[in-house]
Amino acid sequence: MNAMKHSRTAALGLAVLLAAPAAHAQDPGTPEQIVDTMNKLWGKHPGFRANHAKGIVLEGSFTPAPGAAKLSKAALFAGPAIPVTVRFSDATGLPTLPDGVKDARPYGLSAKFKLADGTEVDTVLNTLPTFPVATGEAFRDLLVAVSQSGPDVPSPKPIDTFIAAHPSVPAALGGLTTPKSYATQAYNGVNAFVFVDGAGKRQAFRWRVEPVAGTDVFGGDEAAQQPPNFLRDEIVARVGQAPVAFRFLAQLAEPGDPTNDATKPWPKERKMVEMGTLTLTKAVPDSAAAEKALLFMPNNLTDGLEVSDDPLIDTRVQSYAVSFGRRQ
Repeated sequence: MNAMKHSRTAALGLAVLLAAPAAHAQDPGTPEQIVDTMNKLWGKHPGFRANHAKGIVLEGSFTPAPGAAKLSKAALFAGPAIPVTVRFSDATGLPTLPDGVKDARPYGLSAKFKLADGTEVDTVLNTLPTFPVATGEAFRDLLVAVSQSGPDVPSPKPIDTFIAAHPSVPAALGGLTTPKSYATQAYNGVNAFVFVDGAGKRQAFRWRVEPVAGTDVFGGDEAAQQPPNFLRDEIVARVGQAPVAFRFLAQLAEPGDPTNDATKPWPKERKMVEMGTLTLTKAVPDSAAAEKALLFMPNNLTDGLEVSDDPLIDTRVQSYAVSFGRRQ
């Protein structure tokens, strides 16, 4: 796909989002400031994303689970298996960051579902249990605090002050681990979205994606001792031997569960419904070229799937658009 087509996709995504009710009026300069600060933290690397710069692209299919269509009228859940393109990634804007260092966390899984009518649906997931902050402005301020907290800055550093005022930051980041494979890691959709069924009933949910092979992560300092590209190399070798599968689960909100604050987890007893299985069968021949062209937008949805009132969805969409424009 060429850059012009992706630019149209980004514009369409923004239009869909702006048509939805907004609970938070974002500072219009925030997305640009977020990407600027990421470039300051990690440098500018032509052709790469401002964040999650290092990745690998694979292809496969998605098969809806029996009963998924009862929750959503989206074509994604209505018929036979459809093609999917997936990108796994490491955090930061450093394209040569070793996979096993702590800065590579959280890891990401983005999926592009290709519907029979030629349209696409995107999901953008990562390994965070919750997001560190609730708004785009707060995320910008978090990044700025990090950028101003170098080793020569006296304590309390700006990041120390920010964390003291935002306990949601350590709550989100404190339990992150490094998987032994992208295929043995669970991924979360920290933002709420909405299913709409055939009768118009709406159900808020958050994605949870679990590996069929089970989770398997490193303990202690083992991850840092692995080769720099071990996650990328391992998933290519693994999928070359056998398909890699993930269960797509939806955690269903109940009345009173916040949908506009990604820092707040819903109770663990909330119902989890299986929506389908993602099966990856091959790595793309030229991942670098595929990564440069791919754009995953959290609001690139279809009838039966809608954004919620979470303000971070707006921030992510617009920041990804800024980053994509610079990448091209």
